[in-house]
This record gives sequence, structure tokens and C-alpha cells, in this order.
Amino acid sequence: MAGLSCGIVGLPNVGKSTLFNALTSNQAPASNYPFCTIDPNIGAVEVMDERLENISLISKSKKIIRALTEFVDIAGLVEGASKGEGLGNAFLSHIRQTNALVHVVRCFESSDVIHVKGRVNPIEDIEIINLELILADLGSCENSLARIEKQAKVKKDLQPSVDTLIKVRDHLNKSLPLRTLTLTAEEEEIVKLYPFMTRKKLLYAANVSESDLPSMENEYVAKVRAYAEKEGNSVIPICAKLEEEIAQLQVAERKEFLESLGLKESGLQRLIKASFKMLGLMTFITSGEMETRAWTIKEGETAVEAAGEIHTDIQKGFIRAEVITYDDFMHYKGRVGAKEAGKCRAEGREYIVRDGDIILFLHSS
Repeated sequence: MAGLSCGIVGLPNVGKSTLFNALTSNQAPASNYPFCTIDPNIGAVEVMDERLENISLISKSKKIIRALTEFVDIAGLVEGASKGEGLGNAFLSHIRQTNALVHVVRCFESSDVIHVKGRVNPIEDIEIINLELILADLGSCENSLARIEKQAKVKKDLQPSVDTLIKVRDHLNKSLPLRTLTLTAEEEEIVKLYPFMTRKKLLYAANVSESDLPSMENEYVAKVRAYAEKEGNSVIPICAKLEEEIAQLQVAERKEFLESLGLKESGLQRLIKASFKMLGLMTFITSGEMETRAWTIKEGETAVEAAGEIHTDIQKGFIRAEVITYDDFMHYKGRVGAKEAGKCRAEGREYIVRDGDIILFLHSS
């Protein structure tokens, strides 16, 4: 399914590669020096959902297949990246290919880890990255506008595109990201044609030290929260170093280790779930003896669209969807019990699927 890619951005030495290693257990080179990640590393990460285990026990499923979120570790940007500084424009192009951004911000002091600016100042770090992305978008907008203005002299139907790009350019010139620009429905459709980076949804991962556990709060995190609130963005405090340690444990040992630290859930799972939600995604579930599986769809999708995620033939031959809520499935010990209790609903093509619905699609071959 498209729309599942989050780019991890941030200045060098904020903990991006450490976080990525923990997310994917792919050992992207983590180093105490800028520019150790030369190409973007990509990893597909499972979205842990305990409902799947519970459902599979009742269905006696042979395997569980979880939803996935893709994370792209993008090399550290620096001041001047939009003008080619550091690793420059190659990495801006990698950001353009993702659907949303996770901005890792350093919220810890350490004499062992060099800060690229020589001091810890999370708001300054955020504004450097934001400004670089704004400047890159501005350059892209001005190039597109120059081209479209020439074409519009001959093709008058391109004038709305010219007007929209001027509106975009003027907003960027105020050093404001495009996610804060209000657009009409027509302007929205025009802007979609351009890969502007500051249009992407964004959340902040505030990287704290192990001494901040279990609260993961400190003065730096508080500053990032206040900044994010003004933008309408979310903050997930996380200890990347701890997450890397957790990732090296056996799955069965992780819960006990977290509990010993006073934590209910790993920061990574909170980050993954927040990224999932930010992208407007949710899951429905299919379950039987072969497998229990989470399928990823956009919020608001209909039953017939959800059927298409499994196979286009099921979508084409759609007859109806038999839907059971997770709570009813668990309470009545499966599909048969739920049916006998009248808790299995027959829904048509236009039914709006809800998160956690357990669905059996009936279709013609």
C-alpha cells in the first residue's frame, strides 16, 4: 500500500541513525561524526498490535502478518544544504520521495557526542532544518513558476497554476512552511503536482538521555513541545540509545525490561503508531487458520476499497462484507460465536471500515 513512508531528518549527531538502527535492526552506520550515512537507508518496520495475537489464538492461525511502516534514514542536513552545503541537494531529493517526516531533535547534554553547532539548542536545530526545507521549496517553486509563466502566455488555462505558485512563493518568502498555507480545493489540486517538502506532515522525536527515564521529560523537551503546539504538530519523547538496547533483546524479554524501567511501551512503538496516525492510516483484520493479518487502509475507506487492498478480483466481485468488531470477536470467542449472538453484520459496498474491524469478504469469482 502506498503512503507509508516516513523520512527521518535532523542535524548530524542528533541520534537519527541510532534511532533507525533500533527501528529496523538494520545497522546503518552510527558514528560520532557528521555525514556517516551516505545513502538513505530504508527499512520496513512492523506495527505491533496485540489484537493480532489475541485474534490468532482464537482462530488458531498458523502465522501473523502485521502492518508495515517504511522509514528512510536521510543523512544529516546542515545549514546551507539547500545551496549544496554538506551533502546538499541529493538528500533533499530523498526527502521529497517520502510521505511524512519524523524530525529527530537532540534534547540531551553529552560531552561524548559532538553537536554540529557546538551547543544543545533544540529550537535552533528545528529552525535550521525547517529553513533549509523552506529554501529548497522556494527554489523549486521559483523554477516551476518561471516555466509555467512562459507557457501561460500561450495556454490561458494555466493561469490558475501561475496564481497558485505565486501564492506559494509569497508564503515561503515569509519563512513559513507550506503546511501552514490555506488553499482552496482547486489550489490544493495544483499544489499536489509539485513535490514540496514543507507540505508534508511532520512530528518531532525528542531524543533524551537515559537519565531522563522513565518520564522522558526535561527542559529541552518542554521547549520542543511549546514550539510544536504553535505549529499544530506532535512530539514523541524517545531515548534512541535505550531503544537500540531494547532492539537487541529477544522479543519475550523486551516487555519485562521495559517494566523494570517503569515503561509500558517502547518509544519506538509510540513513534510508529504516531506516524501511522499522522498519515491518516488504520488497519482492518482478516483471520482464519492460515493467518491473521492486518491490512493498511486510509481512514474513511469503504468496504469495497478495503477489499481491493487484498485483491482486485475480490473488489470486482464484491458481494458483501461480514464485519465483527474486535471486542465482539473476543467476547464471543470467534466468528461462529459472534454470528450466533447476532454480532456479525452484513455490510455493503459503501460501509466505512473502522479500525480493528475483522472482516470476511464474500465475492463472486
